[in-house]
Amino acid sequence: MRSLLAVLPYFGRYWGRMVLGIAFIILSGTFTVYTPQVVREAFNLIGDGLRQRELPVDQRHLEVSERLQSWTAWTGLDLQARLDGPLDDATLEAKVLWFAIFYAGLFLVFTLMGGFFLFLTRQTIIVVSRHIEYDLKNAVYTHYQRLDRAFYKRHSTGDLMNRISEDVSKVRQFLGPAVMYITNLVVLTIMIVWVMLGVNVELTLWSLAPLPLLSVAIYMVSETINQRSMATQRQQSRLSSMAQESFSGIRVIKAYAREGEVIKRFRQTAKDYRKTSLAQAKVDSLFMPSIMLLVGLSTVLVIFVGGILLIKGNDGITVGNLAEFTLYVNKLTWPFASLGMITSQVQQAAVSMERINEFLDTKPGITSQGDLLPEIHGSITFRNVGFTYPETGIEALKNVSFHVPVGGTLAIVGHTGSGKSTVADLICRLYDPTEGEILLDGVPLPQVSLDKLHEQLGVVPQDVFLFSDTIANNIAFSLPPGPDVQGSVEDAARLAQVHQDILSFPKGYETLLGERGVTLSGGQKQRVSIARAVVRKPRILLFDDPLSAVDTATEEAILTGLRRLMQGRTTVLISHRISAVQHADHILVLGHGRVIEEGTHQQLLDLGGQYASLHAEQLLEAADQG
Repeated sequence: MRSLLAVLPYFGRYWGRMVLGIAFIILSGTFTVYTPQVVREAFNLIGDGLRQRELPVDQRHLEVSERLQSWTAWTGLDLQARLDGPLDDATLEAKVLWFAIFYAGLFLVFTLMGGFFLFLTRQTIIVVSRHIEYDLKNAVYTHYQRLDRAFYKRHSTGDLMNRISEDVSKVRQFLGPAVMYITNLVVLTIMIVWVMLGVNVELTLWSLAPLPLLSVAIYMVSETINQRSMATQRQQSRLSSMAQESFSGIRVIKAYAREGEVIKRFRQTAKDYRKTSLAQAKVDSLFMPSIMLLVGLSTVLVIFVGGILLIKGNDGITVGNLAEFTLYVNKLTWPFASLGMITSQVQQAAVSMERINEFLDTKPGITSQGDLLPEIHGSITFRNVGFTYPETGIEALKNVSFHVPVGGTLAIVGHTGSGKSTVADLICRLYDPTEGEILLDGVPLPQVSLDKLHEQLGVVPQDVFLFSDTIANNIAFSLPPGPDVQGSVEDAARLAQVHQDILSFPKGYETLLGERGVTLSGGQKQRVSIARAVVRKPRILLFDDPLSAVDTATEEAILTGLRRLMQGRTTVLISHRISAVQHADHILVLGHGRVIEEGTHQQLLDLGGQYASLHAEQLLEAADQG
């Protein structure tokens, strides 16, 4: 349970409500303790009335005066007056009936008051658990945003979702119901045992004798519950990951007609989850009846031992005491029976909090070591940069060096796997180089504020991602709210040659996109992504193969618009198309992570190397398509 200590700071935010909730538990427990005493007095009164009927009228005396003194003082009612007068049969029955009704009403009032304070308890402690759940989810989500890309490559989306939803929910079950039941158990046990000891020590010890066995049972099964809870939650993460992956890749699944195979895999994973869940449920299902059996044994002992003491004429034991003790044991039935549920909830919460802490304790691999750059102008320098992916050990770049001056345009070309996109990731600081250094305006990139760097970057990634929102909101994603947003969005859309496409939709810019932008074609998604990158007019533009899904005519129209925007801004343009990069100030040709050629378009053609070969191949393809 050490992992649950991490939630203590969250309790501190709502300590006032928690104290109030505990006060309500004590008040509810007070009325709960009083109700069996009312029953005791009612039983004793009826017993006294029956005994009095066996006596002559002149010897009858209903001995309830002492019992009524405390009730008179507490209620302010002159109950003693109800005993005055003759005690013939009819009067005796009337007096007994009146007091029976009085005690019944008192029992009802105490029960209602106990229920009312229990309601207030739930309105405080359970509400606090919901507030903490809200805070914890926000804390986990905020921490997710700080973690680097390598973290997301190591963990599946389903697992991330499961920890922020299912695991946080299980922690809330501990923070709310479990805490409430534990506190209620402690308060009721102390109050009830104290009252029972005041009545008869021997009967109290007999009635509580089975409870140590309960503690042993809980101790023995808690570790089993812990292990099976961990297995269940891990399997649930696998199930969530598989479902999320299949939904995201539904087009691929259908294209290859693999629905049956995917269903088969999911069914097998669901079967494994069912197996671990049933193993956990088996422990719970055996545990709860065992607890109920032990608590029922306490009731049997109360009746048996109490009956013997009553028959022997033990002083202080009455029929009312037997009813009182039976009710007290039953009052303890649910709190002790809930120990099984509480134990399961606490163990599951501990496992879930351990899983949450695993991510909360993960430190971001990419952080700012300072902020030595007051203002970003945009020059980029790579000095002998090398990079090896930590997940796979693949060396993506080796000894890469170049310099892009402020307002300059650098183009990078090369075959698939040559390291082009890795250069883009390093400029964005999604990773840090394993060798060499990268400078921004002469300052090492780690010494530049991450927020400041990203504010001045306009990025079009190779894998376009659009949110399930309107087209306008997707384009304006990086803009703060304001009256000029719509105009900026439309200007950016015109620049990206997607304005007319958007207007052709029935709702125009207010068209809602499906998940990951499935409403749009591949070319439209790329152009919306370009509009999103340029709408903020950043100092640095980074295009990672942004025109792969558009035709040649649209490419030229987009490039013409981009050249106007690129004036005065540093631009890194990555593409496999020579036509897209030929107007760049400087061109790098990458091969297997190394710079194999560099120069202007004409210089590289004159060189007659790989760039010239790519150019010739693409000219031939264009001629064949023409």
